[in-house]
Amino acid sequence: MPIQRLNHAVLFVSDLERSVAFYEQVLGFRKLPGGFPGGAFLQAAGSANDHDLGLFQSPDPSAGHRTGRVGLYHLAWEVDTLDELQRIRESLVAAGALTGASDHGSTKALYAADPDGIEFEVCWLVPDDAVEAELRNLTAPSMPLDIPALMARYGSDTTGGPRTDHEVWRRLFAGRTAD
Repeated sequence: MPIQRLNHAVLFVSDLERSVAFYEQVLGFRKLPGGFPGGAFLQAAGSANDHDLGLFQSPDPSAGHRTGRVGLYHLAWEVDTLDELQRIRESLVAAGALTGASDHGSTKALYAADPDGIEFEVCWLVPDDAVEAELRNLTAPSMPLDIPALMARYGSDTTGGPRTDHEVWRRLFAGRTAD
């Protein structure tokens, strides 16, 4: 059986309690009981996973995170509805954490950074039955994100992802060759 999806992420952070507070207050994660000194495990609000995010106190917090260095660029979490994407957008704006927003056709994405500057994405996936039309109409790889217009088109409580149509990409890219 091939890999299905990302199960969890673990990050080194410069201030464990500050990072736990950010992920709880801004993104709605819950800190799980237990753990160990210097580490915390968090679960996404809609998850039944044993943990979705691990945060470990960095042994060298002064080093700091630097985007663009070899290593992880960002993590991406999905939300079920455009209502939830809008709610998280408002939370990220209030926290001063929102760094961008893009419409990528099949995904509608918010970009942000945590208190250490570790980048992440929160996205809504266009439902399988609409993704081909959405991508055929895409004029650029990234366009401005207009959540109210998307709500008018799809409905604010329409469930997006996860992708279940394993053939959609084959159909979309049929006849194209890799460069």
